[in-house]
Amino acid sequence: MVQFEEVNVHGYEEFRKAVSERDGKDIFVYFSGNKDDQGKSWCPDCVKAEPVVRGELNHLPDGSVFIYCQVGERSVWKDPNNEFRKALKLTGVPTLMRYGTPQKLVEEECFKADLVRMVFTED
Repeated sequence: MVQFEEVNVHGYEEFRKAVSERDGKDIFVYFSGNKDDQGKSWCPDCVKAEPVVRGELNHLPDGSVFIYCQVGERSVWKDPNNEFRKALKLTGVPTLMRYGTPQKLVEEECFKADLVRMVFTED
């Protein structure tokens, strides 16, 4: 059984704090549109990708961190000055990234279990 920590955050400030508190660890981040009270995101691709990404979590390296980050409501996300867009150069949701590396999957790439597994397993 793989041992990893899962952290759920909302917004850029919570994301930065979660990362800084886990400095030196292997951090993987899944960025998704906010979910409503029923747990459904406004982003249809995020809804489709989440079970694929979750299905591959058993491939995470031992001791790593998986951060599930909700980027905001659609209007917040679409703002070109959104901090996720500016600071992290995110271009779409869902995005899965290995923090601090160029490895990332964007939108439809997150639908492919083999690509997700590669992000989780490649050094």
